[in-house]
Amino acid sequence: MKLASLKSDRDGRLAVVSRDLTRAALAAEMAPTLQAALDDWENASPRLAALAEQVEAETTTTFRFRERDCAAPLPRAFQWADGSAYVNHVALVRKARGAEIPGSFWTQPLMYQGGSDAFLGPRDAIPFLDESFGLDVEGEIVVITGDTPMGVSPEEARAHIKLVMLVNDVTLRGLVPDELARGFGFFQSKPSSAFSPIAATPDEFGAAWQGAKLSLPLLVSINGAPLGRAEAGVDMTFDFGQLIAHAARTRRLSAGTIIGSGTVSNRAADGGPGLPVSKGGVGYSCIVEQRMVETLRDGAPATPYLRPGDVVRIEMVDRSRRSIFGAIEQRVEAL
Repeated sequence: MKLASLKSDRDGRLAVVSRDLTRAALAAEMAPTLQAALDDWENASPRLAALAEQVEAETTTTFRFRERDCAAPLPRAFQWADGSAYVNHVALVRKARGAEIPGSFWTQPLMYQGGSDAFLGPRDAIPFLDESFGLDVEGEIVVITGDTPMGVSPEEARAHIKLVMLVNDVTLRGLVPDELARGFGFFQSKPSSAFSPIAATPDEFGAAWQGAKLSLPLLVSINGAPLGRAEAGVDMTFDFGQLIAHAARTRRLSAGTIIGSGTVSNRAADGGPGLPVSKGGVGYSCIVEQRMVETLRDGAPATPYLRPGDVVRIEMVDRSRRSIFGAIEQRVEAL
């Protein structure tokens, strides 16, 4: 089933959405918000699934679904932890600031805890503060967990994945090096992230959901020009079971915890960083990777970071070219 949160108060109103994203029904009788549904998932999920069947069969009252009416599926969450499943991305970003990648990065994922009190909706503007901050897009896959016990194994963790969605994990590249040099990790360089209109249960993906990976291209564009179409199921060093187990190693995870894959990133066939879309490659899910490749190839980056007026779009479509999660489409706006 596909769920959305319509903008209303802080936590939105939960709605069940048709598979083609054209119609929806409010789910207030089952749960007023997505967090409330997750808190009582064992009881709420079957009732929401039954409503989803009624929406598909058009046997219940529905209304026109519009992505612009949506907040993030969880407008605020108890926890947002972003991982580093695509080590190729980590290697390129570290190389961009002159840092080598330790061998342990291939055996244990990195993870940081981001701000989760005020997420952006899929059509909300990205605030532009200062050009020197280096505003970048980062396209990722994320999962929402149910209550997950401490010490869960990667195999057991898969059963705790309740929903899947997309995120634009906005990053201020110009602030990253100084923050990391202080040894305490990201904070100011990671402003509010934006999420797709739809959060979907894994059964919506059919054969594309393999183990704990979503094997479809992630489409990222800027001002209508493709930046990337990297395959999310390729070069994913750590699947979501492993990421959840890593997060739950020393703590239990509460229902509504969001775990991110990190920026989706593919290597070239020769093991290199890959080519941009304009040169026949799958491109990149963030600007900094393209800039790094330009530096390696030409000696200097040519692609600018985001500026006011730029429009970012992140989407994933199924094999029939139908949008799965709706689109994150955001304009950069100067404050």
